[in-house]
Amino acid sequence: MSNDQQGITGDQWRQAKLIWDYHQMRHELRPVNVAIGLGSHDLGVAAHSAELYRSGLFPTLVFTGGNSPTTAEVFPRGEAVHFREHAIDLGVPAEAILLEPNATNTGQNITLSREVLAAADITPESVLLVSKPYMERRSFATARKLWPDVEILCASEPLEFDDYVKSIGDEKLVLDMLVGDLQRVIEYPRLGFAIEQEVPEDVHAAYESLIRNGFTSRLITS
Repeated sequence: MSNDQQGITGDQWRQAKLIWDYHQMRHELRPVNVAIGLGSHDLGVAAHSAELYRSGLFPTLVFTGGNSPTTAEVFPRGEAVHFREHAIDLGVPAEAILLEPNATNTGQNITLSREVLAAADITPESVLLVSKPYMERRSFATARKLWPDVEILCASEPLEFDDYVKSIGDEKLVLDMLVGDLQRVIEYPRLGFAIEQEVPEDVHAAYESLIRNGFTSRLITS
């Protein structure tokens, strides 16, 4: 991996890898009632959701997501719509997929998916959230806050950090996203959006260093 292409140093790369590792929950997967594929710029979420469906882990799959500035051009009909089409192409029966096409943030992903499931007379006791690799922890913390009576498991495409960056094709964007998601893990509990997650000191130090070095395009501002 050529980290110099976008001015990323070896130290910054190691800091990003530390944050990447922290974001992943590494849950041991088992059969659940429902899976929810969280919309994003990463079509790998749909592909991995399809793979997990074919492995028999769940009978029903919800794709959730409208559009964001990073996805409107890539998925003009909305994230969930494109994810659904991709999953069907990969062998998931259309009747196994429910569609939630309006969510614009993770909280809405959870809340609106619950409404779609309720409308289909599905009240799950266990839910598998399928997300980008670096969004596992934030999606877990959000779902535990908004859906506390349901068991939450997390999964993502099993890629190493370098391979994931190559698959996205934009090193700076991925590092910005890692930093932005960690900021939300840290800040959202005090806003009532998520449960608290312990952040190890070395992860927090890596986060602060990357912010000082300008990996800030995905940060929220107060």
